[in-house]
Amino acid sequence: MGRQEVKDEVIYLRSAGVDLGKRFLVACVRVPNPRRPGTWSLETEKFGTVPREIRRLLAWLLERQVEVVILEATSDYWRYVYYTLQPELNVMLVNPQHLKGIRGRKTDPSDAAFLARAGASGMVMGSFVSSEAIRQLRDLTRRRTEVTVARGQELQRLEKELEDTGMKLSSVITRLDGVSGRAILRALIGGQRDQRALADLAVGVARKKTDQLVDALDGTFTEHHAWMCRHYLDQIDHLDALIGQLDARIAELTRDHDGDLIRLDTIPGIGLRAAEIILVETGGDMAQFATAGHLASWIGVCPGVNESAGVNKSGKTRDGNTNLKRILGIAALSVTRVKDSYLAAFYRRTAARRGRQKALVAVMHKLAKAIWHVLHDHTIYQDLGGDYLTRRDPARAMRRMTREANALGMTVRFDPIPQAA
Repeated sequence: MGRQEVKDEVIYLRSAGVDLGKRFLVACVRVPNPRRPGTWSLETEKFGTVPREIRRLLAWLLERQVEVVILEATSDYWRYVYYTLQPELNVMLVNPQHLKGIRGRKTDPSDAAFLARAGASGMVMGSFVSSEAIRQLRDLTRRRTEVTVARGQELQRLEKELEDTGMKLSSVITRLDGVSGRAILRALIGGQRDQRALADLAVGVARKKTDQLVDALDGTFTEHHAWMCRHYLDQIDHLDALIGQLDARIAELTRDHDGDLIRLDTIPGIGLRAAEIILVETGGDMAQFATAGHLASWIGVCPGVNESAGVNKSGKTRDGNTNLKRILGIAALSVTRVKDSYLAAFYRRTAARRGRQKALVAVMHKLAKAIWHVLHDHTIYQDLGGDYLTRRDPARAMRRMTREANALGMTVRFDPIPQAA
């Protein structure tokens, strides 16, 4: 194929790599060798991870006039190091999965040198790190998610306790922590055991199920069960109070983003809480993502690329942002049940060809693109309608109906509807 000379492309003449650990880190600076042009000198130094040592690292890097610092996102150890170096230096936080050293040459100094060399040649891509205000909001929304999950777990434990008594209360009423469920549980804890009297405490729609409640409340509810149920209800109330505090704090800090939240709320399946999570996880500024496809790839709701020898093999979706993936998954499940909507029609058509799971990921991809356009263009979501796919390609719809009719042994003819005079 011919012989050619290739020189290593160098983007940064003076680069540094930092290999992080919990107790110490190793930094390596790569600079041109003045004695032998075209070669490079490596200087390696070991630092602690306490603030005093990180400040010493900053001074050491500034003294050597490095142009870029490559830092691996190792656990949470990178946070303070990045926040200290970033105001003074050009720091690139990189995904460890994107950088793999040579097998059999694994040491902390060699890892730091590899990072410095990769940064000098532009082989790495920096990860998105949001502003301090957004990071604070993200801590709050993620904590609220954790508390909400914990609340659901306590509710499941309460249901298991009732199952231990033989009572099937959750089979009749929708929510044990609702008005009817609370009233019945409080009476049980207080000593009431008459099934009819307990069933009469139900309110609203549950009153129509009085006879079913009488049968469901037939069980052995002891003092131990009463103590445990009281414990679970107290824990649920405590978690409700924490969620309320987090809601208030998040609402206070997102006051300047009310416009974006309102616009995100117009996307099907996205409520206020989901809009808040989307805003803080993406930073709200779509300048970080060149296109809607870049945002979908960052979230991890687009197929991977796996091509070799001209053959496209199955590509799994990347991990991406798990918090946004969860929100988009919940939203996608809800929009597929909405009648006469574009996303529901798209889901049904895709599921018929690719299966439900892949169709659901495809809907998540559509939602990610909608989020990008809403935040980038500062506009609201406009549904295309359930018949959009048919209107876009009427001939295809007619071919499908003809094919189905032929399969039933019939023929069809399409005549245009006469226009009214």
